[in-house]
Amino acid sequence: MIMIRTIFFVLSILCSGVCLGQITIQGKVVDAHNQPIPSASLQVVGQTQGVATDFDGNFSLQLESLPASIRVSSIGFVTQTISLSDSETLAIVLEEETMSLGEIVISASRTPERIFESPVTVERFGLKEIKNTASVDFYDGLENLKGVDINTNSLTFKSINTRGFASFANTRFVQLVDGMDNSAPALNFTLGNLLGMTEIDVQSVELLPGASSALYGANAFNGILFMRSKSPFDFQGISAYAKSGLTSQKAAGDNIFWDLGIRAAKKFSDKFAAKVNFSYLEGTDWFAVSQENVLMPGTGREQIDYDGLNVYGDEVSTNIQAVGLALAEAGIIPSGAVNLLPSENVSRTGYLESDLTDYEAQSIKFDGALHYRPFADDLEFIYQVKVGKGATIYQGANRYSLKNFFLQQHKVEVRNDNFFLRAYMTDEDAGDSYDMRFTGININRSWKSDQQWFGEYAGAYIQATLAGASNDQAHQLARQTAETGRLIPGTPAFERALNSVTTNPDLATGSQFRDGSQLYHAEGNYNFSHLIDFADIQVGGSYRTYRLNSFGTIFTDYDGPISYSELGLYTQIQKKLMDERLKLTASLRYDKSELFDGQMTPRFSIGYTAGIKRNHNFRASVQSAFRNPTTQDLYIGLDVGRAILVGSSKDNLDRYVRDFPVNNPAANGGNATATISARAAYENSFSVASVEQGAPVSSGVELVEPEKAMAYEVGYRGHFGKVTVDLNAYFTDYNDFIASQNVIAPLYGEVGDNSLSLLALQSGDYKVFQAYTNADSQVQSYGASIAVASKVLNGFDISANYTFADFEQDDPEFRASFNTPKHKFKASFGHTELVKNFGFNVSYRWSDSYFWQSSFGDGNIPSISVLDAQLNYTVPKIKSIFKVGAANLSGEEYYTAYGTGHVGTQLYVSWTINNF
Repeated sequence: MIMIRTIFFVLSILCSGVCLGQITIQGKVVDAHNQPIPSASLQVVGQTQGVATDFDGNFSLQLESLPASIRVSSIGFVTQTISLSDSETLAIVLEEETMSLGEIVISASRTPERIFESPVTVERFGLKEIKNTASVDFYDGLENLKGVDINTNSLTFKSINTRGFASFANTRFVQLVDGMDNSAPALNFTLGNLLGMTEIDVQSVELLPGASSALYGANAFNGILFMRSKSPFDFQGISAYAKSGLTSQKAAGDNIFWDLGIRAAKKFSDKFAAKVNFSYLEGTDWFAVSQENVLMPGTGREQIDYDGLNVYGDEVSTNIQAVGLALAEAGIIPSGAVNLLPSENVSRTGYLESDLTDYEAQSIKFDGALHYRPFADDLEFIYQVKVGKGATIYQGANRYSLKNFFLQQHKVEVRNDNFFLRAYMTDEDAGDSYDMRFTGININRSWKSDQQWFGEYAGAYIQATLAGASNDQAHQLARQTAETGRLIPGTPAFERALNSVTTNPDLATGSQFRDGSQLYHAEGNYNFSHLIDFADIQVGGSYRTYRLNSFGTIFTDYDGPISYSELGLYTQIQKKLMDERLKLTASLRYDKSELFDGQMTPRFSIGYTAGIKRNHNFRASVQSAFRNPTTQDLYIGLDVGRAILVGSSKDNLDRYVRDFPVNNPAANGGNATATISARAAYENSFSVASVEQGAPVSSGVELVEPEKAMAYEVGYRGHFGKVTVDLNAYFTDYNDFIASQNVIAPLYGEVGDNSLSLLALQSGDYKVFQAYTNADSQVQSYGASIAVASKVLNGFDISANYTFADFEQDDPEFRASFNTPKHKFKASFGHTELVKNFGFNVSYRWSDSYFWQSSFGDGNIPSISVLDAQLNYTVPKIKSIFKVGAANLSGEEYYTAYGTGHVGTQLYVSWTINNF
């Protein structure tokens, strides 16, 4: 606090010039119940001056001259325009907006327009919704929007999904914070709000479900989220919040969490303003404790070849008879003893996930911005910095414990009402993060090598069999023998091994992953509407460079960083006809990655406003979209245990080269090891399905190309008195759908030679690769949603929405990873002021069961029903709002993805002070 005040004091001395000769207009903005409306916007018509009301609804506005007109607006209220002829004190009463579709959005067309007239489906979450959400924070509250799913990765890391094909990385969805893409450049996941925006600095959130490539480029494929922060010119003062409560889960028990934040903003003059934000969250993550056997669902640890879902180290498995053959060839056991060993796979004993992480959840966020208007008009220069550090659990191909994960962004921007030009960079540092699967594997190897463990297992099994033991008894004795020397969780020896493995980036002996990747992005847009009367015309473009630097732990950047760039150009024309009832919008974008051919993505939409009161809007749109392969699709080279992930860029095929031991050296020309590269996945591999069916054939997998789609959408928005209706339906046809495909590459022999390669399969001498490619099958998705909202019984807000989503494919072996419930229903009921200063909200959501597919694992997700509730009380004298609430009030634990911790109940109380 002292530092913030000192900064403001110094800046105020440097920027203390005050404009003289201006006219001051003061007043208060209230609602029909004479309650103040904080953060209401007052804008001088035709000029750039504007302010926002403080917590008590008061304002003071500087005018250059009179007469003048000011436009007064606030989310949830009808906008008014007031004419002024003298410097009177104003008492402005805003009428509550019964039609939420009147809110202004920018994202749909890159220009301000009402949701009612937007050419595509758009959802908005503003200050009113943030205040009234029953969720623990505003980001969780987005899940109550129609057509939106939030997949809970962990307590502090959640991923938004719209219109299917979701994963936690969700590379078909873009999230922008003040125009900056906040996805991790290397790991490819959108960071949710782990390192995003502080709640008290959020002005609005807009979400476009569906394809948006025509304006926003390659990865705005299934949706895009815009989060916009408050300007220090409009929202001044010091605001803060404190939130605390309990997370309750059967596996983890009851744990306290804290969430604290402060915002300080100052308008020093009409030319200069600044702000800083800081927040800190800590708690305990949801424990993931499933011991389901992923190799044989429905069975447990009694299986000799056991691979537990949240158990790590047991992925190391081999054919015990093949081990006997190797022992016999080495002269360790008699050759006849091999026949006593069954041809069965045996796995090492793993460690529980809860033994390998402390489940710490932490988020530390700081951001600051300097805003300069050199002429005290709409031309504005901005420098913004965002810094975040956190600890959480991330689930990708494996489960990762992110420790001291660090991300920073720096942006410079110049803009006015007609253009913007911005450039920013994103820099990530994985900190002390590690892969929990390899932690378990290499802790095992630290006390006994795989060769020794399986050798002791085979020897003990033979001895037990010769002594008359049954097969089950022999396996039990063999495991007990091999487990001699096992490190026990909680002991000093185990903790030393855990620390040694998790700080070692070599996956042969450790599990730490290192990353110092960066992203550089520049973009601009110019709107010619003030120069051209015929139509609104915009042009723009963007340029992006990736610099991958994982030091060889994730990507094949063993000899230095890997860089490549993407370029995009677009234009849009928008025209209103027929007394502005008919609105036509056409867009066209061209994108070019240096690794692929260029892509054209047009969009055309038509909207018509009908009715005497203009209260019905019909719309239709068709647009193409595309998605470039991600950094991991192109350059990953990572052995995750069950498979080796290899990117499919042409220059990546010979980057990943490894030597592997073989079980049958005689078949490999007497060599005990075989060298294999990523090229084998694409040029010398069997399809998994054919091997399982006993008739191995070539996989035929090809190098990955950009994914394309054609999206069609129709919609209707209308209001009938106090009732609003918003519905849409869509159909998307995908081509070259990007997906991963597991293939089996023999360590020796050529696929199709019907001899050595088949012998390699029989001997267990092969590696499973996960190759990134395009599906040959046709993939289509379709769905519809409807939302109805109204005010009833003298001011109660009631709303409900339903969403249907499904897909089709013509290849049953293709893994589409749709990962989305077919049916979803959500509803909310509340009142902003049931009695003076007291409000409440209750929200409910239900989704049916669905099947989850990912590189980590596949499994069924049961149907869920979740009830959230909150009570809030406003104390105007201290400019405070107190809230008490509960997320998942019923306490019935649920999960949204296979392998994650089950979500329990979260109880919270909060105190927010808004001094605007």
